[in-house]
Amino acid sequence: MEQDISISELQKIIDQWVRTYGVRYFSELTNLAILMEEVGEMARIMCRVYGDQSFKRPDGAGDLADEIADALFVLVCIANQTGVNLTEAVKKNLEKKTARDKDRHINNPKLF
Repeated sequence: MEQDISISELQKIIDQWVRTYGVRYFSELTNLAILMEEVGEMARIMCRVYGDQSFKRPDGAGDLADEIADALFVLVCIANQTGVNLTEAVKKNLEKKTARDKDRHINNPKLF
């Protein structure tokens, strides 16, 4: 059985992959553009599977998991090349959200 990968392990695995197979990271702005493309591909599938649009061809569904993984890959590349420790960033972000939103959503009648 495969073990889960931690965020820090993912950053290391992707860095090693880029250095082995990708030669080097694309520029930060190029990776930002690639991230937008990948999120767009993910949005296209989401819009047609969970939204009101339909696919033009019956075989056009695509693979949502693969598109999410593509977006995550590029996001991790951006974190790696800009020196962001995603483990620490996520911990800090959750602390911020918890302090800000601890009562906000539970008191939102729209969510019930």
